[in-house]
Order: sequence, then C-alpha cells, then structure tokens
Amino acid sequence: MDVERLTLEEWGDALPTSGVEPFHDPDALAVLENHTDAELQLFGAYKGGQAVGLLPVFVDEKPVGRTVLSPAPSLGVPRLGPIIDPISPKRRKRERINNRLAEAVIDATGADRRSTLFRMNCPLSYDDPRPYVWNGLTVEPEFTYVVDLEGCDDVASAMSGFSKTLRNEMRRYDDVSLSIETEGIDAAVRVYDDVVDQYERHGDAAPLSRSVLRDLLSSLDDDRWRVYVARTPDGSYESGIVTLFSTELAYYWQGGVTATYENVSVNTLLHRAILEDLVTDPGLESVTAYDLVGANTERLCEYKGKFNGELRPYYVIESAGLEMTVAKSAFKTLSGMK
Repeated sequence: MDVERLTLEEWGDALPTSGVEPFHDPDALAVLENHTDAELQLFGAYKGGQAVGLLPVFVDEKPVGRTVLSPAPSLGVPRLGPIIDPISPKRRKRERINNRLAEAVIDATGADRRSTLFRMNCPLSYDDPRPYVWNGLTVEPEFTYVVDLEGCDDVASAMSGFSKTLRNEMRRYDDVSLSIETEGIDAAVRVYDDVVDQYERHGDAAPLSRSVLRDLLSSLDDDRWRVYVARTPDGSYESGIVTLFSTELAYYWQGGVTATYENVSVNTLLHRAILEDLVTDPGLESVTAYDLVGANTERLCEYKGKFNGELRPYYVIESAGLEMTVAKSAFKTLSGMK
C-alpha cells in the first residue's frame, strides 16, 4: 500500500460519495487554505491504483513550534480528519489501511515530535483512532446529536420522537404570520451577523469571519447548502439558519439565534422547515439524518436534546505530554481555537 501527497484535483477524483464531511470537498478545502497561513497537505493511501484512505492536514510553523491541524482553527469547520474507504469490507483490511495512513502522515508531518502541536477533529464516520494512540498522541471523545430521518416520509413522522413541547411549537408553523424561505449568500451574511452578536454576549470569539463564510458558500455547489430565513409579513428579518449537506447528512451549521415571534420560538420553526425539506424534497433524497453539530456545550444541550437525536461520538486527537501544555495554550491565544 502506497501513501502519496495529492493535488486538489487528485483529491476530488479520489473522494468517495459516503462517509465524508462537507468540508472534505476540494473546493471547500481550497477556500480554507486561502484563509489560513498554513499549507494544506493532502494524503492518499492507494491499493491497486484505488484510493482507500484520505487525510487532509494544515501544516504551519508557529513561534511555539510546528502545528499540524485538521481542520485549521477559526474557520467554522467542526470536523475534518481521515476518511477510510476500503475495497474489502473485512475489518482487518480496514485496520491495515487506517494504520498505514496514520503512520505515514505522522511521519511526513512530524506530528509525534515534542515541538509539534497536533490536533484533529475526526468525522463521524471515523471509528478507530487507535493508531494515533499507538504513536504517542491522545484521544478524547466529543459529541453531537444526530436526528435519524430514515423512513420518514412527512414532517409529522420526523417529529414523532421529539419532546412534547418541541412538537407543540413546531405544530404552530402554519398559525403564525411568518414566512420561511431559502435565500442566498447575502442572507447568510445576515445570519452570520446574528451569530457574531450572540458569541460576543457570551464572551466568545466568532467561529469564522464574514469573508470565509462568503467564500465557502460561493465555492460549494448550490445543492450543498441552503439558507433558511424567517421574515414577517412586511419582509423584516427575524432569524435564519445556514444548513450544509453531505451525501447522507444535513448539518445545522450557523444561525438559529434565539428569537420569538407571536410567542413561538423562531428557531424551532426554522428547524421544522428544514426537517420538512429533508423528508419531502426529492433533491435531498439521499439525506437520512440531521446533524445538530455539537452536544458539548451544556447551555445548548437542553434545547438540542428535545430533538431526541442519537448522541454520536467523534474523536479529537491531540499531542500528548506536559511539555505541550504551554504550547497548546499559546496556540489557542494566537488562533482563537476553541
């Protein structure tokens, strides 16, 4: 098995149709590289001429040492990391690919050196971080809620497992004088401004910049994202959500800032509109789940938990050792990494 450095074009040709995150898209990766000082390095494991494993990393030299990151921070990307796509379904074959790709990338980037800060947020499809532990790195789980929509043919069936209060609010969708439509990039920027205000109220830095948002949405095909916007009868903006799509998952990416209209949560009505599209729109037929993108912030979990989604782990892999503590702290200050 050979592990090679790939161009973005080669990466796009090798990318499988399943098990990927929206930001594995080559156009998205190009935008991310343009908005960071780090070098995007793309690794592919090949067997018999077919790609069986892929891993993108961003490599940069900082005052505190080298950084190897997937994804790069402050770009609004929740997960990136490795994709394992073996030809054979056998577990041992998958493990061999995973081990070989991890060892090759660690060796090529110096990720196991004391002077290197390594951090990787893995995709939901990646279920075996052991090779990184075996190479001296640490692994911790983080979590997200994923709402299963398999077999749902209308919004009522999609809502059937939700909490009673959430269902009751969603059922008021037709009673309030709000319209919820999909709009374009300018609306996404309006949603972004709401998100920035909310982060500032909690003393946090914005998850990405306005220019990153614009460039990402401009780079992705139109069927990979939608901006849901709630407006009053006179056209006034109330709230909105930017949703991304992979082949199997819809992602609650940005927005959903708290707003109330006619005593109903606008956020809840936006989610209902998204769910209705997910289970009825032929263009989203392959999407069978709604990822609420995070279950790690306690103040947000009370609301997200009402959706009765499956609590799904994903792995965060980092440099180990006491000597990296100061480096991690310094890097977070420089980059805004959360």
